[in-house]
Amino acid sequence: MAITKILIANRGEIACRVMRTAKKMGIKTVAVYSDADARAPHVLMADEAVHIGPPPAAQSYLLADKIIEACKATGADAVHPGYGFLSERESFRKALDAEGIIFVGPPANAIAAMGDKIESKKLAKEAGVNVVPGYVGVIDDTDHAVRISNEIGYPVMMKASAGGGGKGMRLAYSEQDVREGFEATKREGLNSFGDDRVFIEKFIESPRHIEIQILGDQHGNIVYLNERECSIQRRHQKVVEEAPSPFVSPDMRRKMGEQCVALARAVGYFSAGTVELIVSGEDKTGESFYFLEMNTRLQVEHPVTEEITGVDLVEQMIRVANGEALGFGQDDVKINGWAIENRVYAEDPYRGFLPSTGRLVRYSPPQEGTDGAGAKVRVDDGVAEGGEVSMFYDPMIAKLITWAPTRLEAIDKQIEALDQFEIDGPGHNIDFVSALMQHERFRSGNITTGFIAEEYPEGFQGAPASAQLLQRLSAVGAFAAMAQADRARRIDGQLGKRLSPPTGWQVKIGDAVHDVVIDGDDVTVDGEPIDMALEYTPGDRLIEAEFGDDLLSVRIAPSRSGFVLTCHGASHRLRILPAHAAPYAAHMIDKVPPDLSKYLICPMPGLLVALHVKQGDKVEVGQPLAVIEAMKMENILRAGKAGTVKSVSAAQGESLPVDAVILELE
Repeated sequence: MAITKILIANRGEIACRVMRTAKKMGIKTVAVYSDADARAPHVLMADEAVHIGPPPAAQSYLLADKIIEACKATGADAVHPGYGFLSERESFRKALDAEGIIFVGPPANAIAAMGDKIESKKLAKEAGVNVVPGYVGVIDDTDHAVRISNEIGYPVMMKASAGGGGKGMRLAYSEQDVREGFEATKREGLNSFGDDRVFIEKFIESPRHIEIQILGDQHGNIVYLNERECSIQRRHQKVVEEAPSPFVSPDMRRKMGEQCVALARAVGYFSAGTVELIVSGEDKTGESFYFLEMNTRLQVEHPVTEEITGVDLVEQMIRVANGEALGFGQDDVKINGWAIENRVYAEDPYRGFLPSTGRLVRYSPPQEGTDGAGAKVRVDDGVAEGGEVSMFYDPMIAKLITWAPTRLEAIDKQIEALDQFEIDGPGHNIDFVSALMQHERFRSGNITTGFIAEEYPEGFQGAPASAQLLQRLSAVGAFAAMAQADRARRIDGQLGKRLSPPTGWQVKIGDAVHDVVIDGDDVTVDGEPIDMALEYTPGDRLIEAEFGDDLLSVRIAPSRSGFVLTCHGASHRLRILPAHAAPYAAHMIDKVPPDLSKYLICPMPGLLVALHVKQGDKVEVGQPLAVIEAMKMENILRAGKAGTVKSVSAAQGESLPVDAVILELE
């Protein structure tokens, strides 16, 4: 019987993604939602929607019985789980089978065999697949974890057995790291996946993270849809993905693909799945790749595979669940061009990538479509302007995918499209991913999973700007200031008897000071003429400026003394003064910011899950003081200076707003 109505047991962008394909296939859709998602885009997009509980996932999206009740209430004959939540729960698949509801995914035995990281490693080893050295049994306690880690040799990786998406993972370089991180890894596994088992394996330094997309039907046909490079990660969470990999040769691709297909065939796999591999970046033979895990679901980064193969993976999953054959073989799978995906997260890269929550006061993604040169922009999102980025779920706002005939063209299209994103409200990582796209090491393809830690050891302060870019931004800022002044003169009395706004401006941007003169269509910066054309009306948030053949998209926001202009991976604060008033700025007294170093301040909205000190305790620099849980991740807050705890202002178990004082030192 053909599927007629699909319930998507998920939320956000992946729920919207599945619905788009289902609608294209003429299949009706059902959304489920928690209290926090009552007005979310996926709810509005669906043909029907069912409320399933309060915001915490454990009380809504992780309740299989609520999903099944929603299927019965709406007559949905199939469920697509998306990724995360219940997507890799064998018990969920079995519960659906018992009710005669089609699961758009692999069979229960494959989920059981491959979804559990400990059991999957055992199976892979028995099948002759290379696995990373480690301990794949159940670990009793912290002392047991320390003994295992000492035997394997540092560094080691602690992973939640049921984990995924970068959650429940800790890298340990010493016994102290294991003692600090083991219990936190267990808690994250339990909170996010309902399973606190942890395994430990050797961490291969300077590795590349390569994954193979598998697709199989219920008639024994299995193909691999080439590879994805997912080495650009932060805290083991993928940030940038691309297909194909700049590292993998055709021979290596074939070896990886055939081995992954054999592994899938060993467990009777069908539907979409991904085999993740860790590869030595120093290996030139194509032999040093190791099995990490198999994700028995659709991956976040599946769009890059779709863009280079032309295969709609969601459509194929639905057809396979319907019992249809693939209709194509391995020889039919090609590689066309290059695709890059950047994950746009609600986090602040300028503050150590702390999670950010709040209302999306402004949300306007770049326009989708193909340009005159053939490059394509695709945006997969599940948010809308006015919506809320909640502390209860993953911080992803959107996925930006670009395709072009070559890798560098796809990267350049990313930079252009990222400049066109407009997001106000929660912090976001657009500047950071744009900086990654511009980094010469990334552009060369010489990347490893340690790229971000190696290239940004002191944190992120914005992408470096060329002298030409700063000059152009000065001209844009001066033009915007002149437009503001022109608007002011039209409001009675704002400029006194002055009949026109100033034409000469002094613009301070960073440490540089530029003299800008705008006289009609003639623009000079420091005496040099600039070919510039743009339109700006006070209140605009995005300026499209043409400099000869170059188009520059600049996000603009007012500041006390000028504007903040953002483009090409950095925000630039401009102080803009009329030329005749600029000399007086030297006489202004700088405001000294208050000293907050004696306070431990909550860096994000979250739950205070642990408080390690009390009033009167002495602390040392770097000592863990508290643990804040936000967006399913635990964040250890450490002492920035030595001292004694003078007072404690928060209690364990309390929900804290951003910038709340937890304790004071003296």
